[in-house]
Amino acid sequence: MAETTKLDKFDRQILQELQRNGGLSNHELADRIGLSPSPCLRRVKQLEEAGIIERRVTILNRRKLALNLTAIIQISMDRHTPERFEGFEAKVTTYPEVQECFLITGQDHDYLLKVVVPDMDSYQEFLLNKVTRIEGVSGVHSSFVMRRVVDTTELPLGYL
Repeated sequence: MAETTKLDKFDRQILQELQRNGGLSNHELADRIGLSPSPCLRRVKQLEEAGIIERRVTILNRRKLALNLTAIIQISMDRHTPERFEGFEAKVTTYPEVQECFLITGQDHDYLLKVVVPDMDSYQEFLLNKVTRIEGVSGVHSSFVMRRVVDTTELPLGYL
């Protein structure tokens, strides 16, 4: 399956179902989309081999694990050089608190991080002992999530 190959109805249904529940057995998935198990499994393997399905994960409940604070951090760098960005990115990828990291444009900052920690004390520790110690970080602005209005990992497949 090339990247430019159109996905048919069954492929789109497989992707939609697996986005909702990656733990479905092949038999459950086949029943939901109206295929027999063998062709369903063959299609899933093709989607994996094509890189359309990158991996399957289990989503954990943050609250039940006492990871109650989500911060959105805007990071500014002192210099805009490939070495500075590479150094920052290499370091930030080692921090398990970082859920997402984006290099962005159109703002006064260079990076946007989504960070999950138990509480404000843990956030302060993370910020002062990790983020601000990364070479080249010149500014940090933090915002805190009050409520998740939309919280999904599902991609909009209606465009396919």
